[in-house]
Amino acid sequence: MDIKSMKNYLYWLYCQFELITCSYLMEPWEKLLFYTFNISMLVTVLYTAYIFVPVHISTAFQFFLYLFENQHENTVSIVK
Repeated sequence: MDIKSMKNYLYWLYCQFELITCSYLMEPWEKLLFYTFNISMLVTVLYTAYIFVPVHISTAFQFFLYLFENQHENTVSIVK
């Protein structure tokens, strides 16, 4: 894929984005506010996912590890 076709493809994606969000109807200052809000929300979601998802995965892993360890000990004590 050469540079010109990549540029055309990115422009096509941008046009599709404007059509889907109807931002092509907005004035430039409205577009600026709209894009600023959307980008800030995206950054907030990505930051939250980066900070909190690994903590929750670690906590869930420790919880399930604790459950499986206790289950093994309980079955061994019943057999004895």
